[in-house]
Amino acid sequence: MKVSVLQENLAKGVSIVSRAVENRPTLPVLANVLLETEDARLKLAATNLEMSIVCWIGAKVEEEGAITLPAKTFADLVNNLSPERVDLTLNMQTLAVHVRCGTTNSNIKGIDASEFPLVPQGGEGEVQIPGKVLKEMINQTVFATAKEDNRPILTGVYTQFDKDVMTMASADGYRLAVRTTKLDQTFARPIDMTIPAKPLQEVARIISDEDDIVTITLPAERDIVIFHLKSVDISTQLLEGKFPDFGAIIPRSYVTATTVYTEDLLRACKRAEIFARDNANSAKLYVKPPKGPGEPGEVTIAGKSAERGDNEGMIDASVEGEALDISFNIKYLIEVLNVIPEERVIFESNGAQAPGVVRPEGRSDFISVIMPMSVGR
Repeated sequence: MKVSVLQENLAKGVSIVSRAVENRPTLPVLANVLLETEDARLKLAATNLEMSIVCWIGAKVEEEGAITLPAKTFADLVNNLSPERVDLTLNMQTLAVHVRCGTTNSNIKGIDASEFPLVPQGGEGEVQIPGKVLKEMINQTVFATAKEDNRPILTGVYTQFDKDVMTMASADGYRLAVRTTKLDQTFARPIDMTIPAKPLQEVARIISDEDDIVTITLPAERDIVIFHLKSVDISTQLLEGKFPDFGAIIPRSYVTATTVYTEDLLRACKRAEIFARDNANSAKLYVKPPKGPGEPGEVTIAGKSAERGDNEGMIDASVEGEALDISFNIKYLIEVLNVIPEERVIFESNGAQAPGVVRPEGRSDFISVIMPMSVGR
């Protein structure tokens, strides 16, 4: 193999695929990145056997070939090369790659490419979705996935294609996030699956302005889903099991509806969280309806620590219905507000013991439900 690439492109490509390399891989070759020539491109790939990432970068190929190199060593070297042409030459006898960039010469020992696992790739994509929309859908659901794997199915995002609607939903037992979007295509029968959170986070992270459309290849005989971006493929195994019926959790009515500026509420929550940390992140939310016609309502967020003090912040709000005094895990509220770009947000509740509903004003395609904390907790 003899190939030349630009340092900037190589560094970016290695950075993207290295996200699929585990810290403690079960096989030595899984700590490596695959380099393989393909037409006038260099293919980079990495896998942990559950998630695989493949990236293609433009290259001048003089001799075809393939090798795997230690991901960390290769990434550290490439990131510290000068921003110019990088020449990679493989010596098949020693399985070492000579890396030349300007006046710098390095040799990295690798493992034969034949030992690298086959990476799922290609296939006809069955769903097309604007990259910007998919990125937002992932960001608005993946934060609510379970971090512990007591119930593995909750560590992923439930994804369904039904008629011309795509739904993504996540829940961890304390909160729920659901996002939907209309597709330009129609499915005769529903297709559903649960995709692990980490690969989805990588998809959202990698989607750039160049990725106008992301194509998704749905699982066939293998339980694998593949996301095709402009120059990157991300594939992942699906989670086994049945996702809970989240529709039953969403309240259909409320006794208090509060509309506030998203940024004001977010800042107030962040201040309360500083003190609520010592109290299992429990913070109080007080909602007061307006005292008279033409006056604003009020929302007060309070965080308290027996050791470090307390904080209380009041913001104006449009309040419809009854007064409310409720406790929440303030981190959950912050995380949902962080993914709402709209100027105003609506908070609905049926009382102190009922779940709270958060949604952006003027939109019906995103909703988040947060369970209240009992005062004794």
